[in-house]
Amino acid sequence: MSQHAADAKPASRIPHPGSPDLTRTGVDTRRSGAAERSGGRERLSDARLTLGRVRRPTQTTVGELRAAGHVHTSVRAEIRTNLLAALRDGRDPWPGIHGFDETVVPQLERALIAGHDIVLLGERGQGKTRILRTLAGLLDEWSPVIAGSEIGEHPYEPITAASRRLAADLGDELPIAWRHRDERYVEKLATPDTSVADLIGDVDPMKVAEGRALGDPETIHFGLVPRGHRGIVAVNELPDLAERIQVAMLNVMEERDIQIRGYVLRLPLDVLVVATANPEDYTNRGRIITPLKDRFGAEIRTHYPTELADEVAVIRQEAVLQAEVPDHLVEILARFTRALRESSAVDQRSGVSARFAIAGAETVAASALHRAARQGEDAAVARPVDLETAVDVLAGKIEFESGEEGREDEILDHLLRTATAETVRAHLRGVDLTLLADAIQGGVMVTTGEQVTARDVLAGLPALGESEVYDEICARLGATSDGERAAAIELALEGLYLARRISKESGGGETIYG
Repeated sequence: MSQHAADAKPASRIPHPGSPDLTRTGVDTRRSGAAERSGGRERLSDARLTLGRVRRPTQTTVGELRAAGHVHTSVRAEIRTNLLAALRDGRDPWPGIHGFDETVVPQLERALIAGHDIVLLGERGQGKTRILRTLAGLLDEWSPVIAGSEIGEHPYEPITAASRRLAADLGDELPIAWRHRDERYVEKLATPDTSVADLIGDVDPMKVAEGRALGDPETIHFGLVPRGHRGIVAVNELPDLAERIQVAMLNVMEERDIQIRGYVLRLPLDVLVVATANPEDYTNRGRIITPLKDRFGAEIRTHYPTELADEVAVIRQEAVLQAEVPDHLVEILARFTRALRESSAVDQRSGVSARFAIAGAETVAASALHRAARQGEDAAVARPVDLETAVDVLAGKIEFESGEEGREDEILDHLLRTATAETVRAHLRGVDLTLLADAIQGGVMVTTGEQVTARDVLAGLPALGESEVYDEICARLGATSDGERAAAIELALEGLYLARRISKESGGGETIYG
């Protein structure tokens, strides 16, 4: 059956697998406290994979499958049907994808509806791989395959010689197995040492040694792409593949067959090919050869989040936090990352990955837990003073312009202060801090630091009489516990310092406002 004929068929519909349940009902991606945040990526991933999972179908032969009313369809038609069903029902087909609602997602959905192979172009840390892995959620929950088939052939359409013989011999008694959609997504990180055998296949000397003739097609050991038959094949960093390896994919992309050494196997592979590429690598270190680039039906450019809320959502979703990190600290990290992306001192060709802010949040949390362990605090809560520890270890993740050599620390310090000042203005605008500033100017010194506990910070604050300024600061930032209150008031102190209303001295692991 031709590819077009397969596309014309309706999607598989039997009572058991149905279309994938992509709703996010019951999955709360918000986290509160260190215990909840420690789940991180793994918890979110597990929740998404188990959400709506239905029991494996019970049919065991092709006869039972036909009796159940199963209809074979192509992978592209299957994805199209499930995507359109999700859109009609108002369900989110892209859980965990932030900041692409008006740009990347509409282009991606149109490409999938059109049945195109897709290449995503974008700088590092823009969520390209996450998008690819989310595509598996658009496959049917369960799909039937010929039991024992090396490449997961559909029982109605065997494509290898061995499976066709078996189907002819057994008829309706042909045994079938069921593959979950997670098994129908295969991913390969392109590396310079990747071979044609890895992607397409090669002659298996063990099969030859068993007595098969060298010209027997059954002596072939299939590579990643044929094993992705009836599924999605993803290639990460496609330009890193040697050009001769990319040539080997040309037939797969257009004619949907494979060629191995002297064999020309007319295997009508049913795969959706998706790939990622970094534009910097695409134009310099490596490139996608023109014939292969032409075979991708859609080329989609990704980008970093354009809205601050999306940047914060990515950090919250991806960071595995070992302690509580208040929202205003995550916001500072998000603003800091965005300032780096806009700085002329930073090499924007390499980009500033979302992993920078994610690693920053994890480092800040680790600093808080380190302090809690050493000082015997009951709860580990990060404070603004912990941001400096993150900058110290993250500087190596940024590539600066050549003319900025020697000024790296100065640039990072300046941009972090700018991000902190913007956060203070966003949350504490309208709060009258005059009494606090006057008390400190009058001689009171407030000491904080990497190893200074929250209780010590709070105990060292100046008494402000009947003033409710501390309560107002904490209310604005949602701070209730000692750790959260210390973090909130420390942010206010930092804001006064950046406004040049009080001074600050740092050294010996301590920071003194006075």
